[in-house]
Formats: sequence, C-alpha cells, structure tokens
Amino acid sequence: MSPTDWLNDVTEKLIPTSLGLLNVRLGGRTDRPAMVFWPSLMMDGTMWRYQYEHFAPTHRVVLIDSPGHGTSDALRRIIDLKECADALVEVLDALDIDTCVLVGNSWGGMLAGVFPAYHPERTTAAIGINCTASLPTTFESIWATGLATYLALHARMPQLAAKAARSAFTGPTAEAENPEFLTYLDVVLDNDPKSVAWALRSILIGRRDEHRLLATIPGDIPVLIVAGEEDSQFPVHAVRKMADAIKGSTFHVLLHTGHLAARENPHEVNAAIDTFLTAHSPTG
Repeated sequence: MSPTDWLNDVTEKLIPTSLGLLNVRLGGRTDRPAMVFWPSLMMDGTMWRYQYEHFAPTHRVVLIDSPGHGTSDALRRIIDLKECADALVEVLDALDIDTCVLVGNSWGGMLAGVFPAYHPERTTAAIGINCTASLPTTFESIWATGLATYLALHARMPQLAAKAARSAFTGPTAEAENPEFLTYLDVVLDNDPKSVAWALRSILIGRRDEHRLLATIPGDIPVLIVAGEEDSQFPVHAVRKMADAIKGSTFHVLLHTGHLAARENPHEVNAAIDTFLTAHSPTG
C-alpha cells in the first residue's frame, strides 16, 4: 500500500472554531463510537495513519490538524490548553458527536489530560501519549525559545526545522531501525513556520503545571497515559507523574520508543489502546 492510499478513505472538512478553521479528516463507521485524535506539535493529522487503519473498522474516526498546523488556519497569538479543549468541543458539536474517546500525542496528550477535567460530559475515555503536566524545564524553555525565534523569521519552513524535529522526536531505536518513520518527519516542512513558533510559545514555553487540574477528573472516566522509554522530550518519570495525578489512571511504558510513539511504534500503541478500551468497556 502507498503511504497515502489510506487518505482515499477519508473526507476533509474545515470547521469554524474559536481558534479559527480547524481541518479534520473523517472516516470509519458513522454508526460506531467516535475516536478523536489530536497530534503533536509540528505534526498534522496524518501522523495518525496507522491508528486510522486500525480503528476505522470499529469506530468513527476524526483526525484533527491542530491550530496553525496542516491546513488549519494560521496561528498568530498565544493560546492555552483550555482554549484547545473548548475548540475541540466546537468540533464535536459541528460533527454531532456527543462523547468521544480522545487520543493525543505530546500536545494532543496534554489535551487528552485536561479535556476530561474541563469537559467530562463529552469524554468517554482519554488516552495521552508522550505527554506531561509539568512546567517546562530550563533546557526545554531555552531550546523552544531559540527555535520559535528562528522560525518566526521565515515565511517558509526551513530545513533546519526538520532537523530539529528529528533530534527531538527520534530515539536511538528509530534512528537505527525505522527509516520510514524518519522520512515521515519531513511533514514538518509543510507547516507554516510562524504558526509553529506561536504554538511552541503556547504549548511548550508557556504551559502551566496541570497536576491539580488533573486530580479533578471524575473517577469514572478511564484514562490511559503512555510513555516512551526513549522519549528525550518528556521522559518516563515526568509522564508517570502526570498519570499519578489522575485517579484510577492506567500507566504504560513502551520500550525502545521515542517521542512520537503513535507514529513510530503504532503496533504496540494500538495494542495498548485496544487492551485499555476492552478493559473499560461495559462488557470488559
């Protein structure tokens, strides 16, 4: 199968939200429960290719291009996770989706953490992958500030951004054994650099400590938090701290896996999600 053949099965739609038009890819079974996927910084909805192929036969699938990424509207201001959560509700309303399983990686994983706290009535379950609820480290702030400043100077995404993404997102196992994943990272070059700069300022540099908020998630909403053993951005101990803040959450570590686990190691991610959803289904 061609790397883009799966896109023939989806339709795309621009949905008005408080964060501008968000592009969504829609597919799967409209008569089945909805799974909504929100990607990492510097990625778009295509990062969920292998999740789409796996879950489309059993779910209605919604893949979102986050603000300023893919073909969603440009981002030109600081935003926060609360605004992202509210924009997601606007997407759900536009698609007549009452509740969903929310799956996110990195930025999306942070959103999957706070969304059931802000909007528990819209959340069937939440799955956060390679994510954190902590303040940025000093190194992270310096790195992201430097990259955001550099990107803001460009009208088109420079090659250096792809190198930065490879450095941030790739662990030693993927570097040595996963050339298809490394090639996919060039999707970064399709994004608007000024939008990515604003997203870096918002989601990395400007993020808040969310552990107290996570503690308010109702205990009847199942939450799975997944860490990558080789994730240099959000190491296992930071991801575990996020999981510990959520009552009754499930924590899972993927060995030999870096920061974009859903794209780098889709088989194990999909298996972990299947096991989790089965265990928390009414008949599980």
